[in-house]
Amino acid sequence: MSMSRKRERSLLNHEEHETVRVTHHPAIYEHDVEGLQALRGSLRQLRDKERTLARQKQREVRGKAESRGGSFPGTANLPLHRKQIFSAALKRVNKEWDRIRRLEALTAHVDAAQRALALRRAARFVPYPTDNTAHEGMQPLPSRRRRTMVSRDKIGSISQRTRIAQAARDSRS
Repeated sequence: MSMSRKRERSLLNHEEHETVRVTHHPAIYEHDVEGLQALRGSLRQLRDKERTLARQKQREVRGKAESRGGSFPGTANLPLHRKQIFSAALKRVNKEWDRIRRLEALTAHVDAAQRALALRRAARFVPYPTDNTAHEGMQPLPSRRRRTMVSRDKIGSISQRTRIAQAARDSRS
């Protein structure tokens, strides 16, 4: 279940709230990949700490464990809600990190496709000779015709058709 920002602010102390605040909508886009990685690590630590506290509280309620420490601060009475806040913030950071990585991969693929297309187009045309000058004797001139590209599935089809026709003729006699 999602939680309002006002509820988050009431359950967290100032430092934790500042860490979680930068994971919300407008502020999360200001981070780069390294900033998101650092934020991810701190949110994981906070979430794991609250998960440990929540599990300890549940064990105390069931009577399986003794209470830890002399007293908890006022914010430790709802560790499950605090853990949910940190988990939701971590989820937002992970989604933003994944979005940035996919965008980088997409731009890399587009650049590679454009380079491949340029290479393919350059290979289809033979450049005109520009270095032939007079008084050097006879020089072979490269062909100015375009090279035709035959698809691989048509390379052997003509000879195969000839073989089939010959076999048909041989079987008639």
